[in-house]
Amino acid sequence: MAIQVGDKAPDFELKDNHGRTVRLSDFRGEKNVVLLFYPFAFTGVCTGELCELRDNLPKFEDRDTQLLAVSNDSIHTLRVFAEQEGLEYPLLSDFWPHGETSRAYGVFDEAKGCAVRGTFVIDREGVVRWTVVNALPDARDLNEYVTALDAL
Repeated sequence: MAIQVGDKAPDFELKDNHGRTVRLSDFRGEKNVVLLFYPFAFTGVCTGELCELRDNLPKFEDRDTQLLAVSNDSIHTLRVFAEQEGLEYPLLSDFWPHGETSRAYGVFDEAKGCAVRGTFVIDREGVVRWTVVNALPDARDLNEYVTALDAL
């Protein structure tokens, strides 16, 4: 079961596409976070979603929000994907232990070995304020994230 609104967001420590360590707690007291889980780099729906976020990054920056995108791909795969698509926000690797963070948020599909499309808007205190979880083929609506951030 996915983390619910009002829950404290589980902290994590993951490597980004440049090998840097990123912790959710690094943003506590500083920024809101949109934590976005997606199945795999280089797939159609995922690429479309992440490029839409790239094209609308100021909507998050203007709301003092850090965007963090998590998949179960390796950091090497994520580095090439980010370079190819011009993604300038952190792509985090939940590769090993495989799916540990995705499981903590309740969005890991055991049968497929990847995260489903889960998004969590987390406030500066580390509390989940909005969430949506979609099945693998179903893209999410970026405007819903912005509306949720405006409600904080």
